Amino acid sequence: MNTIQAIAEQYTDRITSITALGNGLINDTYWVVSDSATLVLQRINSHVFPNPRQIMANLQQLTRHISQKSPEAVKLKIPALLQTNAQQDYFQDTRGQYWRALEFIENTQSLEALTSLQQAQQVGFALGHFHCLVSDLNIDGLFDTLPGFHIAPSYMADYQRVLNAYNGEFTNLSEFCRAYIAQHEHWVSVLEDAKHQGELTLRVIHGDPKLNNFLFDKDSQQIVSLIDLDTIKPGLVHYDIGDCLRSACHQSSTNEFSLEICQVILESYLAEVKSFFSGADYAYLFAAIRLIPFELGMRFYTDYLAGNQYFKVTDPAQNLHRAVAQFKLSASISRQEAAIQTIIDRLQAS
Repeated sequence: MNTIQAIAEQYTDRITSITALGNGLINDTYWVVSDSATLVLQRINSHVFPNPRQIMANLQQLTRHISQKSPEAVKLKIPALLQTNAQQDYFQDTRGQYWRALEFIENTQSLEALTSLQQAQQVGFALGHFHCLVSDLNIDGLFDTLPGFHIAPSYMADYQRVLNAYNGEFTNLSEFCRAYIAQHEHWVSVLEDAKHQGELTLRVIHGDPKLNNFLFDKDSQQIVSLIDLDTIKPGLVHYDIGDCLRSACHQSSTNEFSLEICQVILESYLAEVKSFFSGADYAYLFAAIRLIPFELGMRFYTDYLAGNQYFKVTDPAQNLHRAVAQFKLSASISRQEAAIQTIIDRLQAS
């Protein structure tokens, strides 16, 4: 019962193909094609998500909320959660692993890197539109599927604990990571302090709006969907904005941050969210843009020191190299602070 074929047959029959899909670092994802259906099958990583049922409950709540809006007001398609043959929202295999199936949105593609500013404009619009769609969804009705997610001070505490217990060697790259974290650890509490002081408020967030979670229509090149909704939860929209820009503006060959792409995404994002974006929201935008790659770098480095228990790796040093790339991206953002803040100020005033 634990073969992918057998699990897929809990949702559809006469299967013609099963193909690994995407390059996510957490869940295992497959594209399943049968005579009667095309769907996305995912194994939920229970080490990361200890209560998978809450993920399905949140997705159902999101789908109901958006379905109540007029069709003209909704410009993104949320993949439907499909039921098993036994009319369940998920399937649990003999090893206790949870599986779920989602609607496959035809004629779409995800991108690993932007190739035009038009695509960047679409990314900003789509994230802003999503935040608008859920801006009136009561956060009390959602589970926190990842307690502590994006809480940077907690990641710092985890890092210090793992570092103190580490008894391996420190390579030059590892020393670089240690030094970068030590130099900039004062960044980690900025957003959480603003939240606790009441300057920033909790809203519904996507939680993982990296570039390859936006689906582009292959013909029009318009974004039609935002996927990978496991991390929908109450949080700060700044987490989403920072993570989206971290992913979309990262020039992987140099680890530089693209100011041009950042400007286009912020322009289209802020045009969508003007109705609820506050002065404090603008005031903490740069802090979020700088913090999220630093936070992710710290998470990668912590996982490397801990023996690669969280993120998938193909070699033992992969998380170390991932951490270095994020810290270099963070440094590039810091060097461009004045220019990024000028863009934010201009958009706030417009």
